[in-house]
Amino acid sequence: MRIVSLVPSVTESLLAWGVRPVAVTRFCERPELPQVGGTKNPDVRAIVELAPDLVVMNEEENRREDAEALRASGVAVHVVRVGSVHDVEPAMEELAVLVGGPRVVRVELGASRPARLRAFVPIWRRPWMTIGRDSYGASVIRHLGVGNVFDDRDRYPEVSLDEVAERAPDVVLAPSEPYPFGERHRGELEALAPVLFVDGRDLFWWGTRTADALARLERQLRGFAGPTR
Repeated sequence: MRIVSLVPSVTESLLAWGVRPVAVTRFCERPELPQVGGTKNPDVRAIVELAPDLVVMNEEENRREDAEALRASGVAVHVVRVGSVHDVEPAMEELAVLVGGPRVVRVELGASRPARLRAFVPIWRRPWMTIGRDSYGASVIRHLGVGNVFDDRDRYPEVSLDEVAERAPDVVLAPSEPYPFGERHRGELEALAPVLFVDGRDLFWWGTRTADALARLERQLRGFAGPTR
């Protein structure tokens, strides 16, 4: 099949299954593959010219108008919907059927851990943004026994650092994407709580990486010394 993937998680999973897309986005971190723009601004004309059998999109990462434009051009589109860790296996099973992936897809999540920490998870800076209760990232940390201090907000709210401080998180889980938080931000973030830098792909990408991502994050959290104040 000629498949175009406009979702980084899907691109990773397809390649793990031995299915090579004919094009991907620049955010898929696969420079060896042809690129057709970004997740939010794909080159629809270029995609149509590739004559794909299927374009794979995601309701959160991609835009409805691009899906509609592709369908209007006669291109088949499949939209993957993953809102929590428990959606991953059925979503991957459905995708595998469509693209000729493995006949059986299993995503071993393991048991949920009891809550032991409350975290602030920044995903952007200027303005500061975080994850709310309905996001995949929130479901990941919840599964690992980490509460979200902004679990009373929808998906990706803007917040102020004063609001964060008022909620007194035990830890700041600072991901490497979508905003590249790193050591240069440690001082700013440690004013809120002890900081643990994590791979943003493990926190926000789902698919074939999910089980191993949960295990990696669990190991990091297990080694976290906890708040000192």
